[in-house]
Order: sequence, then structure tokens, then C-alpha cells
Amino acid sequence: MRSLQSVRSLRSVGSLQAARRPVSWRTLGTGLVVFALAATLLALLVPVYLFGSAGPAAAGARTSWTDDGEGTRQTPSGPLTALDRDFVRRVRMAGLWEKPAGKLARERGTTDAVHMAGDHLVDGHTELDQRSVDTARSLGVSLPERPSAEQQGWLDQLQDSRGAVFDRAFANLVRAAHGKVFGLVALVRDRTGNAAVRALATRANTVVLDHITVLENTGLVDFPHTGDNEKK
Repeated sequence: MRSLQSVRSLRSVGSLQAARRPVSWRTLGTGLVVFALAATLLALLVPVYLFGSAGPAAAGARTSWTDDGEGTRQTPSGPLTALDRDFVRRVRMAGLWEKPAGKLARERGTTDAVHMAGDHLVDGHTELDQRSVDTARSLGVSLPERPSAEQQGWLDQLQDSRGAVFDRAFANLVRAAHGKVFGLVALVRDRTGNAAVRALATRANTVVLDHITVLENTGLVDFPHTGDNEKK
């Protein structure tokens, strides 16, 4: 009798283990699926957290510009937005201090590379200044007549410098300014629906890149530009 009970007990234990085994494998399988889903979600979220969205809104957030509050209006060359108007004004403002800076480089530079950079700045901003004036006139955009207080401060710094100190200040101040505006040129070239503004941005892209190149060729630019003192 006792043997029969033992056999029955063994059978009960075996049946219980057999019943538990499928549940255990199902639990494990469910856990693996949940883990895989969590890993996939993490892989999607980490790049967004670290680097931000790659969409147009993120690009605009990294490039500052001023909204004049006048909205979008129609012109013969297409819609004119606040971004478009700000860009035309900034091209004008850049020339108001960078062209005099180029003239100082022609006069005070101690190396041929600094002289060359000065020549390129004067020539390039003479052209862009006229283009910005013509574009503004055709679109009815008001333009500044003097550089901002900050830009005048950079120009004053150059005017107070001599020799090698001037060379390095010139290369770094103007290179940082061009690096900043380069992002705005790209943003406008990508977004504008106005043919006149697009033409200005296309030409500005070529001129600004040329200026960045000749400034870097002086061998005096301190890299990297971290944005601690962003030039506009």
C-alpha cells in the first residue's frame, strides 16, 4: 500500500513539474520580447536625446534670427517672410563692420595672408552690400545704416590693436562672425520662397565660404569656436 502511495506521489510531482515547465518557458519568452521592445525604444530615444531632432525646427533653433513681427507678405518675386527680411538686413550689417575691418587688415596686417584676407573682405562685402541694398529696395525692406553696438565694439577692438595682436584679433573676430552667419545663409537658402532673397543667399554662401577660407589660411584662427562669444 505504501509503495502504491509512493508511486502516486512521484507521478503527482512529475505532473506538477510538467505543468510548470510550459509556464516557465512562456514567461521567459514574454520577458525576452519585452526586453527587445525596451531595447528598441531606447535605441530610438538615445540619439534624439543626445543630438536632438534633425528636422527643420531643430535647425532653426540652432540658428538665431530676429522676427520683426510683420509676418509674411507677397512680392513679385514670391512670399517674403520675417526670416527673409532679417537675412537681408544682416547681410547689410555684416558689411558695415567687416568691410572696415578688411581695410584695417590691408593697412595694419603684418603678413601677406592677413593682407589677402583683408582684400577678400573688402571686395566681397562691397559686392554683398550693393546686392543687399538692391534686394531691399526691390522688396521694400528697411536697412540699418550703422553696425550694432556689439559689432562696433569688435571694430573698436581692431582699431585699438597693432602688430601681431591685431593679426590674431582680426582673424578670430571676423572668422567667428562668418561662421555664425554661414548657418543663417544655409537656413535661408533652404527655406526661402522668394527668388530675390534666394539669389542673395546663393551669392552670400559663396562669398562667406571664401572669407572663411582665407581667414583660416592666415594660420591664426583659434579652434574650435564653441559659441561662447557668438558673432552676428
